[in-house]
Amino acid sequence: MDVTTPASTAPWLVVGLGNPGPEYAMNRHNVGFMVADLLAERIGGKFKRAGKAQAQVLEGRIGPAGPANRRVILAKPMSYMNLSGGPVNALKDFYKVPVANVLAVHDELDIDYGVLRLKLGGGDNGHNGLKSMTKAMGPDYHRVRFGIGRPPGRMQVADFVLKDFSSAERKELDYFVDRAADAVECLVIEGLERAQSTYNS
Repeated sequence: MDVTTPASTAPWLVVGLGNPGPEYAMNRHNVGFMVADLLAERIGGKFKRAGKAQAQVLEGRIGPAGPANRRVILAKPMSYMNLSGGPVNALKDFYKVPVANVLAVHDELDIDYGVLRLKLGGGDNGHNGLKSMTKAMGPDYHRVRFGIGRPPGRMQVADFVLKDFSSAERKELDYFVDRAADAVECLVIEGLERAQSTYNS
């Protein structure tokens, strides 16, 4: 099977990366959760705690009726960012999802705010959520990388990602989150190449 195209029968596991708890909800590091929440709204379901997997999960379908319709498991790990790999790997095994059908949505420092980059495999670029996922299952999963830009001045990266989006950024945040959710749907339904040509701005 060509791993750049959707599997015809296997479900997709779409993982929004972030930290649990209201104090982190609007952090830059939690943009993956924001995209997952919007996808859940579109599906019309609610996240539920997934037993031993230490994650919130929603099962549903996306895409038009017919062959393009895809079964999707949305997940938000509740383990904190740097331990995301354990819950994601447990869900992958439970739902029998091939690694190539795992998709992580995450913040990316080396991309300008709001810009998207879609890819398959690669390094973690210092991102603790990706580092944990790669340790658990290898690097060959899809990523939707949501640009948050670099910290200003001498601000430490850890401080920057754990701060809320600025008031200026929040004016466009809903639009960018909506676009990232569109990119996830496009990748799952139409494959990576089509999604890259449309959303890799």
